[in-house]
Formats: sequence, structure tokens, C-alpha cells
Amino acid sequence: MTKIQRRHFERRLLEERADTLGLLNRATSEAASQDEQDRAGDLSQWPTHMADRGTDTIDEELAASNTTRLSSELAEIDAALERMHDKPERFGIDEVTGRPIPLQRLEIIPWARTCRQRANYR
Repeated sequence: MTKIQRRHFERRLLEERADTLGLLNRATSEAASQDEQDRAGDLSQWPTHMADRGTDTIDEELAASNTTRLSSELAEIDAALERMHDKPERFGIDEVTGRPIPLQRLEIIPWARTCRQRANYR
């Protein structure tokens, strides 16, 4: 990988980091806002029907799952930036096979560690 390509992927990682951090901050502040409403005793948001309670529970679980996914993605992006700075010549090299990761894959997932998803390795 050339220095120009590495700089391009560093910019992509920084863009992805900013986007992911923005989504994570928004999700966290929405959850905090909901908690504040609950502490204030705001009953206008409380479900009155059993089906609404189930929907609220699913929404909360989905929000928690998305927050976990975003946190994991942010950690992977930070790890990729660290790899890029510590050993730039190893960035874009598959950690399992040692082969170059296709640039098309890195364009989509610039923090990719392998050529394929781990489930595909045997």
C-alpha cells in the first residue's frame, strides 16, 4: 500500500470515527434524556396499554444493542488508527493469512483486519 493510499484510509477512518462517535453520543444523550424524564416523574411518556409496554421494551433493547455495536465499531476504528500509526507497513494486511486486504474491502470497512469475515475462515 502506498503512502497516498494510507493517508486516504486514515482520512476515511477519521471520518468513520467522527460519524460513529456522533451516533453514539446522540444515542447516549437520548437515553439520558429519557432517564431524566423518568426521574422527573413525567407520566406522559408511560405506556398505558400492555402492547405499548412490550414495544417500549423492544425499543430499549434495540437501542442498547445499537449502542453496544457502535461502541465496538468505535473501538475497532481506534485500533485501526493505532495499527496505522504504530506499523504503517502492516496496515491493510490480513492478520490471519498475511495477504493484502483488497482496497475495495478497506474502502467499505477501513478498519478491516482480515480479507473476509472470520466466520468464513476454517
